[in-house]
Amino acid sequence: MNTTTPNPRVGCVLVAPDGTLVGEGWHERAGGPHAEIGALHQAGNRARGATAVVTLEPCAHHGKTPPCADALIAAGVTRVVYGMRDPNPLVAGKGLAKLAAAGIEVVGPVLEAECRALNPGFIRRMTAHRPAFFLKTAATLDGRIALANGMSRWITGEAARRDVHRWRARCCAVLTGIGTVLADDPLLTVRHRPALRQPIRIVLDSHLRIPENAQLVRDHHAPTWVITTDAANPEKIARLTQMGCTVHCLPTTVDGRIDLHALARWLAEQSLNEVLVEAGATLASAFLKNSLVDRWLHYLAPKAFGGDAYPLFPAWELTAVAAAPKWRIDRVRRLGDDLSLELVEPGNDCDEPHRAAP
Repeated sequence: MNTTTPNPRVGCVLVAPDGTLVGEGWHERAGGPHAEIGALHQAGNRARGATAVVTLEPCAHHGKTPPCADALIAAGVTRVVYGMRDPNPLVAGKGLAKLAAAGIEVVGPVLEAECRALNPGFIRRMTAHRPAFFLKTAATLDGRIALANGMSRWITGEAARRDVHRWRARCCAVLTGIGTVLADDPLLTVRHRPALRQPIRIVLDSHLRIPENAQLVRDHHAPTWVITTDAANPEKIARLTQMGCTVHCLPTTVDGRIDLHALARWLAEQSLNEVLVEAGATLASAFLKNSLVDRWLHYLAPKAFGGDAYPLFPAWELTAVAAAPKWRIDRVRRLGDDLSLELVEPGNDCDEPHRAAP
């Protein structure tokens, strides 16, 4: 499910009139056959008269592959049950209309919430012109992320840390800030589990402070994008580019920081569906305050660091309890001695319920 970007994750089965499963398929890789084509290929002549059950409306446009609606019609399928309409404006009901016009019975949406849960990033990109952002944080019971001397390894145990790599493997990109790069020199690749592809590593670096000997620059197992606002250092941009990085300049906010909404729009233009944010307190807080977090992944360790330790977020200067951002706990798991909490904002139906988590 981690290799379809920029396309959605889709599954399809073909069922004969007697209830026999005659074909199944799923979209495995962008540019490859869609789910319906895989199921039709497996079914062969048994597809005639069958019912196609597909999680997403069959496409009706020519992209890298021909329209799936046309393939279903040509195969003689008599009924199509779909999970959700395609939010892509190129489809958006056209596939269903084409099937109905061909005399095929069309039924749906069916189990729509579960089908939406497969593609929060694709849905968000098509409807809001930005990726889905998953924010990862880890803290002690008293909400601390590092000791007063800056030490933070390790707040959580091995099981929780491995779980983070599961999310990295799912996402198109992992995003962090220059503060984290300077403090920890992270690699931000998928380790401890098989990965068919590594996520793009994105660093927000307003003043182009990234060291040229940083692991993110020297390591070439995954692409590294440096997002900056400082175009006045062409020599360093040239060196970073020569070392394999992609450097892109974006607008700033009034305080000189990278405009996160402009960033979100640009990432959507790069066809990224899901982005995991692994950042320090300031950047993580900024994503929350800008309402850009679709799912908050919080790992809670049964430890306490005390009041002189670094807090999870900087001061928000709230003056009323009612003004605090509200979140709903959607999923709780125990990982070794730690807890994993997955939270969504009330009303965020982009990926609820999230039982399709990696």
